[in-house]
Amino acid sequence: MSAVPMIDAQRLSLMLNELRLPTIKHIWGDFAAQADKEGWPASRFLAALAEHELAERDRRRIERHLAEAHLPAGKTLDCFAFDAVPMISKAQVMALCAGDGWLEQGANLILFGPPGGGKTHLAAAIGLALVERGWRVLFTRTSDLVQHLQVARRELALESAMTKLDKYHLLVLDDFAYISRDQAETSVLFELISVRYERRSLLITANQPFGEWNRVFPDPAMTLAAVDRLVHHATIFEMNVESYRRRTAQARRTGAGRPATYTTPKVLETIRDNQNENDDLASDNQNRH
Repeated sequence: MSAVPMIDAQRLSLMLNELRLPTIKHIWGDFAAQADKEGWPASRFLAALAEHELAERDRRRIERHLAEAHLPAGKTLDCFAFDAVPMISKAQVMALCAGDGWLEQGANLILFGPPGGGKTHLAAAIGLALVERGWRVLFTRTSDLVQHLQVARRELALESAMTKLDKYHLLVLDDFAYISRDQAETSVLFELISVRYERRSLLITANQPFGEWNRVFPDPAMTLAAVDRLVHHATIFEMNVESYRRRTAQARRTGAGRPATYTTPKVLETIRDNQNENDDLASDNQNRH
């Protein structure tokens, strides 16, 4: 710590509080001592303080954005099995994770495929990568968001709810085809798509192709209009692979430590011996009685 009179240090601390520079408030003393010892010019000292303040602000901002994103835990690109989904280009996914080329334009990303194919994992991993790069993301089940918007409409606060969602550069709508066909639900979902069209991005995971979206939007005209808005500026991944969960379960069943998939003659013999023993004991008990 440099030899600064206590009253000056206290005054400086108050000024840094007023300027909302908490990191500089905590590190300036050590940096000042190092600058005095090594003969730093004033510009280097000031730049070092500013760099640390900015870095800490970035860290805190990312922490806040991660907390608000509600991303499922453990879904990262590092643990996504790209080799199990050969139709997905890892290079293309990494490019999407930068966000610059599509989030700024309000473009969309749509992931199709059967259950268990990795759609939710990939969507969450992309969302995490975008948050780490400074974008704001919200991950939600489509049905949960639709219910939230329905409540807002009943309370005459739908416009306010849409405005709050507008702060997110990307909304991840998971399990898009799992909402019911209630007219009120499809109405708020269509309104969300329309409000964000060409302004803010959507990432949608769905089990059903567009041709079966009449299950989501019972009105054919609404279905056509929704699909038209979603695909106008969109990247579409078709992940038509075997269920990852099913493959994992099968591997567990046939892996080390699992029961044999067939019974050997020796095991059969042991089972028969045990069964004969049990039968003899049962017979003896009956004879006693």
